[in-house]
Amino acid sequence: MIQVTNLTKRYGEKTALDNVSFSVETGQVVGLLGLNGAGKSTTMNILTGYISATEGQVLIGGFDIASEGGKAKSLIGYLPEHPAFFPELRVDEHLDLICGLRGAFKDKEKRAEHIYEICDMVGISDVKRRMIRNLSKGYRQRVGFAQALIGWPKVIILDEPTAGLDPSQIIDMRRVIKERGENSVVIVSSHILSEIQTVCSRVILINEGKVIADDTPERLTSETGNSNEFVLRIKGEPEKVLSTLLATPGVKGAEKQAVGEPGAFDYGIYGDPGSDVREVVFFSLAKAELPILAEYSKGKSLEDVFLSLTRGELGESGESGESGESGKSGEAGESGGSGKSGESGEAGESTEGGKNQ
Repeated sequence: MIQVTNLTKRYGEKTALDNVSFSVETGQVVGLLGLNGAGKSTTMNILTGYISATEGQVLIGGFDIASEGGKAKSLIGYLPEHPAFFPELRVDEHLDLICGLRGAFKDKEKRAEHIYEICDMVGISDVKRRMIRNLSKGYRQRVGFAQALIGWPKVIILDEPTAGLDPSQIIDMRRVIKERGENSVVIVSSHILSEIQTVCSRVILINEGKVIADDTPERLTSETGNSNEFVLRIKGEPEKVLSTLLATPGVKGAEKQAVGEPGAFDYGIYGDPGSDVREVVFFSLAKAELPILAEYSKGKSLEDVFLSLTRGELGESGESGESGESGKSGEAGESGGSGKSGESGEAGESTEGGKNQ
């Protein structure tokens, strides 16, 4: 449905996009990620025909966005980061006007049914007869989303779709995005990486105008996960467990976290960068007669992957921020490498110092 080939955009000597290529098929919800200035907004603006490319080609449903703009744009529904409205119109009047501009549902009765269905879908039925200028930011955002769905476009492009929404509204928005993604192409740009990981079946990461990653969220996080950071539930006296772990070759640090079950605690274990210490830890604990009851992988979140690929922090998660005395933080997977490393407020006890401290 979308075919992008060798897309390049220059502003004078500045290259915003550099030979970008990708394709998206119907049924995919794709997250477009990148740092500020990476080129994702430029990509979205070219896809929607708002600006032209310096080089390359964009096909929407087989139509060239540059030479067949009218046909290509008729297939696109677009929610910009700051949607524009006619504030003096009621919500239903505004959506009726958009229907007319898009040439959708010329029959008045069918058009009214279509608007009613969309308003119900995005949760604005209760305000559809209110003037847009009197709506809150959250409701305006949902009106913008409704506007993008007019005519059930085959391609839906959403820039920060959940901005200004409360948690309940965000859940509803994610549900609608997934539903529309079953029969359309949906491209979502968002700075909320957990949102991308939740709703998208694929992620395209752009950095400095180039595509540096293109895969499913699951594969991106699994391929860049650290086998040298994991959690074990171990039965035994905590002092004996910690001393055994820290005496194990390759283990840089360990911390007791929380009570897993009677007589057993969860322990965060951190090996040397690039190492896999799981096997040697297993034999070390077995020799000390300390049973392992469970293992939990500390795979990276999409936020960790994003920072790793864009800032060269691959394999260094958890080492930024304020360094505590226990080596690497067990919270790095959640915080993206920031925060206070080595603190274990929940467990109330952590190992002070790794083997090399």
